Amino acid sequence: MLKELQISLVIILMFVCGFLYEIILKPKCFFPCIPTFKNLVKLEDVVTHGRGIFFLETSDRLEPPPLVSCAVESASRIYRDRPVVFFLKGLNGNLSHLPSNSTNKALSLLSRIANVFLFPLDMKTLLQETPLSTWYSQINPQAQKNWLHISSDASRLAVVWKFGGIYMDTDVISIRPIPSENFLAGQSSRDSSNGVFGFVRHHPFLWQCMENFVENYNGDVWGHQGPALMTRVLELWCNLTDFQEVTDLRCQNLSFLHPHRFYPIFYPQWKLFYEVWAQQPTFNDSYALHLWNYMNQEKMVMVPGSNTLVENLYRNHCPGTYENVIRSTEERGELVEPGGVKNGS
Repeated sequence: MLKELQISLVIILMFVCGFLYEIILKPKCFFPCIPTFKNLVKLEDVVTHGRGIFFLETSDRLEPPPLVSCAVESASRIYRDRPVVFFLKGLNGNLSHLPSNSTNKALSLLSRIANVFLFPLDMKTLLQETPLSTWYSQINPQAQKNWLHISSDASRLAVVWKFGGIYMDTDVISIRPIPSENFLAGQSSRDSSNGVFGFVRHHPFLWQCMENFVENYNGDVWGHQGPALMTRVLELWCNLTDFQEVTDLRCQNLSFLHPHRFYPIFYPQWKLFYEVWAQQPTFNDSYALHLWNYMNQEKMVMVPGSNTLVENLYRNHCPGTYENVIRSTEERGELVEPGGVKNGS
């Protein structure tokens, strides 16, 4: 009996030592080594090194559409050695894993990716110790017509300021790593986006953005707390000049990235993503592609077999999501042959 107990203790010790070795001495193995224990991981442990990639869902939706799934999956593939954190307001309790009653294919897929972590979005906690905390305690969300956007604008500033890393909208498909550390995404030589940005932890630019957010708050104007806010503060930091070819601008310790980095297809032409191209573009100057889902009032989607630009983006950059869409399409009996001809009921 004593001998069996000793053997059991030795086996357990060997397992623990091996696990610690993988995490401590082989840091690149951290994410592949812990998927079984993801439900035990705390947010602070995941983002401790300031290299997180962050996404937000500020509605109560717990069934992300394919574009959202593609955005998160593509980031996880481009940034394999970095944690990709997806905050969802609809997650209840202290959860960092898929709810047990969820049947959504997107969340099931994302929860299985080693470096993707799902956490509940608790704005009150997130905004603590920032200039946004008092504002949030006094605001009435029901009285704000743009609250989903406003709450997202506030949360993204706080999360990057607190933890450091990169924020991306959930309609941004990553295609190659962003080399800059402190950066804003230009929509033009004089206009910044807030759909993609990255900063080190506690960067003063973001603190000033949060102060400006509160001081100049106007919930009736869409984007006033978003891209317009980023542009206002950028103008205080930098003397903006015109972009020359596809080169980025440097100002103090931040980069203002050329519009082609994320917006090679600008919003008036957003439907080009859902069209068939005679020759697929390479987007060699881009790090990610913003699909302008806010403009998509027609609810256009990626259709398997249509050979559109968006289908090729899904196929190449989020293959798991692409397969999910194919399976869902087959289950509905809506098969599409090459060339875009739909068959079935």
